[in-house]
Amino acid sequence: MVRQDQVPAVLPRAPRGPGAGDGAGGALRQPGFLDVTALKQAFVERAKALGFDAVRIARPDAIPLAPERLNAWLEAGHHGSMDWMAETAERRADPRVLWPEVRSVILLGLNYGPDNDPLTELAERDRGYISVYARNRDYHDVIKGKLKEAAGFLAAKASSDVKVFVDTAPVMEKPLAEAAGLGWQGKHTVVVSREFGDWLFLGAIFTTAELSADEPERDRCGSCRRCLDVCPTQAFPAPYRLDARRCISYLTIEHKGHIPDELRPGIGNRIFGCDDCLAVCPWNKFAQAGREARLVQREDLSALPLRDLARLDDPAFRARFSGTPIKRTGRDRFVRNVLIAIGNSGDAALADEALRLLDDASPLVRAMAAWATGRLLPPDTVGRHAAGRLEREEDPDVREEWRRVFAASA
Repeated sequence: MVRQDQVPAVLPRAPRGPGAGDGAGGALRQPGFLDVTALKQAFVERAKALGFDAVRIARPDAIPLAPERLNAWLEAGHHGSMDWMAETAERRADPRVLWPEVRSVILLGLNYGPDNDPLTELAERDRGYISVYARNRDYHDVIKGKLKEAAGFLAAKASSDVKVFVDTAPVMEKPLAEAAGLGWQGKHTVVVSREFGDWLFLGAIFTTAELSADEPERDRCGSCRRCLDVCPTQAFPAPYRLDARRCISYLTIEHKGHIPDELRPGIGNRIFGCDDCLAVCPWNKFAQAGREARLVQREDLSALPLRDLARLDDPAFRARFSGTPIKRTGRDRFVRNVLIAIGNSGDAALADEALRLLDDASPLVRAMAAWATGRLLPPDTVGRHAAGRLEREEDPDVREEWRRVFAASA
């Protein structure tokens, strides 16, 4: 997710000697520089050599409808607790507000497609499901390094200023990617490519160089609504509109508080993110497994035993998920998610893990331990383990959770 306090990397134009001519924005057809067509071709070749699978270019004024759509989404409260989305709305909706000097926006896609159907893991109820994108190194680190190399190449060849972005600034990569022809925003709001399906990481390079824009891609979803119908928590109030407050990816990653009771059953065993709407897209029949070794899913991050995950303390959590996107949720939120999966497992043998966490230091964990206990054990057993805890509990949310447990078992 975009964070308002992160500053994008800036690469200045290449150093030039005396008498070299005008700066960025001037004519490129002069000694030492490629013409516009050759420059674009050379850049695309360089970007693909660095591992990017798709490269397209849009004009900075290519998303004129973005402000209205963004404001409607924010006014509906669909951004949940992601306040930075509203705080940076003006810059987010128009690249020229973010950087007035920008003349071209380059969108780059990197395929991270899995080599099998990840949704088969959802049937393994005693194991936790982690979103495909998080099963290796943090993509921000991998892609940003490649973007900087590509941008440096462009700065040198075009004598232009450049800025690189990969979820590090208020940039609407998805509408820009559609405008650039990289793909189209599907009904699940994710960019879909005819060549790679919807398994694409996006990065952007803003530049002062004038590059010819590509034709936009048209919507090819047709009457299909698989992505909408498969959502376990009904997070799509309408096609092309996502309510983050009901989205499992938001709830298990971004949401810092207690997950609403009515949404917990739909989460199933998903403990970090969700791929349902991505995985069912018919355009994935053209997708390929990702080539970037640092993003290929690791076996030790697939179908993880819930029993082991529930026993992670903070140092063990940090060590276990070092270098992955999972680490940024922190141990407490992660174990909160694990306990929801335990409660949804239907496996009474996992109740011991919930019981052990009833006295955890974190209110997030204690509350979900109580919920999972109520889901897995008979009422008399729950009452026996709860004896005294409700009276001692100081956190109002945890107390309320115990009251709901008792009410459900009455």
